[in-house]
Amino acid sequence: MSAAAANVAVIGGGITGAVCASLLAARGVAVTLFDSGRGAGGRMAQRREVMEDGTELRFDHGAPYFTVSNDEVARVVGGWEARGLVAEWKAMFACFDRETGKFRDFDKEGTTKKYVGVPGMNSICKSLCQEDGVMAKFGVTVGKMDWLQDRSSWSLASLDGKDLGNFDYVVATDKNVASQKVSGLTGKPPPLDFSAFPHLSTMFQDIPVRPCFALMLAFSEPLAMVPVQGFSFYKSDCLSWAFCDSSKPGRACVPANIQSWVLRSTTEYASKVISSMGPRKPSADALAKVAEELFKEFQATGLNIPQPIFMKAHRWGGAFPAISIGGDDKCVWEKSIRLAICGDFCASPSVEGAVLSGTRGASKILGCLNLPSGL
Repeated sequence: MSAAAANVAVIGGGITGAVCASLLAARGVAVTLFDSGRGAGGRMAQRREVMEDGTELRFDHGAPYFTVSNDEVARVVGGWEARGLVAEWKAMFACFDRETGKFRDFDKEGTTKKYVGVPGMNSICKSLCQEDGVMAKFGVTVGKMDWLQDRSSWSLASLDGKDLGNFDYVVATDKNVASQKVSGLTGKPPPLDFSAFPHLSTMFQDIPVRPCFALMLAFSEPLAMVPVQGFSFYKSDCLSWAFCDSSKPGRACVPANIQSWVLRSTTEYASKVISSMGPRKPSADALAKVAEELFKEFQATGLNIPQPIFMKAHRWGGAFPAISIGGDDKCVWEKSIRLAICGDFCASPSVEGAVLSGTRGASKILGCLNLPSGL
């Protein structure tokens, strides 16, 4: 099969799916990318919020930044940097000790380059999904994936039963693609039936996850007593870190003088709240209560935190994996059914792990098509 004749479905428009799709398309493979959301990004999303007076705010409420140590990923990110999709965030970090009420360990991570998407974390995925050869379909949830043995191809259908077409290869970047958890939310079986592949079934049984809440805050003045752009919390009951979002490069879209921050809860706090709240989407009231609790803890630092002009919490329920299952391949590759399963849950739970897994998935398919991966 030549590249031009091959067509690939990529499920998920987060960083793994976007990277994989763009690498395949760059080699002449026809790619259709499906994502259930309104746009690309996944956990590298950017949230747009409009205040009552019409002021528009934007928050990187998922991944705050990322670092790179792997050569393969460094080459990919170098390409993004050359195109202006990412820039280095020259931020000073510290750790805030909740017991002593003081900052310490100033910039232990100062040696590592911190990258951010410009003008938002989602700009990387957005741009990759718009490249030639990638047809991105948003607002489409893949509800069924059938491997047609006699035709050596995949047939995909949406959650509401629409035919999405036939594909020679599938790249799935959602760890719940074969998980029974999905059924609890959709009332339908998971898209992929692994009964014919028991080894896959056990692998994907239940990948443990670390839930968390993100708190988006905007202030009408800078936080005068915070000498850094980001800090982790030591000995806090419910907060793990805080980053000044508006201090990132290319954030000109934030109105002048408004300072925006994103805080993240601890896993323990989120687990406790979610176990009492249930797995379904939380109500606005429930989220407002979480926002109140997290903000109270931020104020309890004694850092003279003023009242925010905007405050909203977001729940990341099962987004951040606690383990990786992809081994040395950094992806799960089933050649016999032309299926690649990729994501940070296959490599390492980080943006870098997600990028690496996406490049490896693309390489597996390009190898079958006798095309160099070019990385």
